Amino acid sequence: MTTVDVRPAVRADIAALSQVLGRAFYDDPVMAWMLPDPVARRRKLHRVFAALTRHHHLSRGGVEVAAAGSVLGAAALWDPPGQWRHTVGEQVRAAPGLLLAFGAALRRGQQAEELMQRHHPEEPHWYLAVIGSDPSVRGSGQGQALMRSRLDRCDAEHAPAYLESSNPANIGYYQRFGFEVTGEIVLPDGPSLWPMWRQPR
Repeated sequence: MTTVDVRPAVRADIAALSQVLGRAFYDDPVMAWMLPDPVARRRKLHRVFAALTRHHHLSRGGVEVAAAGSVLGAAALWDPPGQWRHTVGEQVRAAPGLLLAFGAALRRGQQAEELMQRHHPEEPHWYLAVIGSDPSVRGSGQGQALMRSRLDRCDAEHAPAYLESSNPANIGYYQRFGFEVTGEIVLPDGPSLWPMWRQPR
């Protein structure tokens, strides 16, 4: 069995990790709602993750990547306690990349973000904004290794963790790591997201 290596991401990883996340979220209900054209989604989705990683998550120090061998296969974008909000400067810098990805559908992305912010808990926690593995490596343990890496740190720090599941099929997966559904966020004329909270162990 190939060993899975997890390490902090660096700027040079952004191109590869954004492509991995673009493929991972291609069939995601929320991403399909935001980018309904399947051809455009396949071509542009990685730009969303590149912009968010480059202009927000990477500077927080919570981005990790997993690989089995030399090929990066999974990535997780975590924000440390108290650092999940995007600053105005980050939003301005990310805007061109998000506009290139979403085009006229950018308003949908903003609606989703506003609703997510409204439901976001105030108690300090590690926030898992995004986690995904390339469909070609699913089942190889890379996503699980990423989850364990950060959740072990949460437990060591006695810190809760929070995420929103954008796909109902993934809720059971997160529950296996100790997350519990705390509500439902219904997007306008769209799918739902499920806020999930995990107490430290």
